[in-house]
Amino acid sequence: MSVYLSVVIPAYNEEKRLPKTIKAVVEYLKNQDYSWEVAIVDDGSKDKTADIVREVSVHESRVRLLQYGGNKGKGYAVKYGMTHVSGEYRLFMDADNATTIDHFEQFQTYFKMGFDVVIGSRDVAGADIAVHQPWWKEKLGDLGNLWIQFWAVPGISDTQAGFKVFSGIAAEKVFPVLTIDRWGFDVEALAVARRMGFKISERPIRWVNDADSKVSVSAYIEVLKEVVQVRMNMWKGVYDKFTEQGTIGK
Repeated sequence: MSVYLSVVIPAYNEEKRLPKTIKAVVEYLKNQDYSWEVAIVDDGSKDKTADIVREVSVHESRVRLLQYGGNKGKGYAVKYGMTHVSGEYRLFMDADNATTIDHFEQFQTYFKMGFDVVIGSRDVAGADIAVHQPWWKEKLGDLGNLWIQFWAVPGISDTQAGFKVFSGIAAEKVFPVLTIDRWGFDVEALAVARRMGFKISERPIRWVNDADSKVSVSAYIEVLKEVVQVRMNMWKGVYDKFTEQGTIGK
């Protein structure tokens, strides 16, 4: 049977936060009238993350575990997940459930309007940050976004919120092309999607910061470096070769 919505959740040592998130996601999806699947991508966890998913899948076959070995980064995990599911729409969200899955209900409208990618944003009108990050993280985020817009995706206010939905067609074209395995993958995915001609809509979300967030200062710096890599890739035509090979079918 074809799948309408695939939910991809990357996870690295998430034994504490993941159970509540899976429960919330599955409870919501069970009340929907469309087909669905949830794929938890274990990014080389050393705790009981995989065991938790296996236990859930015994009772709910639509929840499954994806693994590939050692830790390779969030970007790699999302890429792996988005290319190993089959949904007409493919959503990736964070294991901390900072933005809840019910936002997908609002996002569907924009796909009907002709958009191919709909991303959650904390920096557009209507967004609700219920629990803020430490002030220094928010300031770094604001400054970082100016850098990101300059180098890669002008006009997108928030590239880093962990709640993004791609049409199945867009996901199948964009994610196999990505080169960044860690924190800067969001920027690359959006830059590549735009370069391929896919239409992106940025929509407000309700976001609750988790005090146990794994995004460190070094991660912010890494993103800034990787954004420049994305621009260099565009200058070198790294992504364009896929157009020439007929990979892009729009």
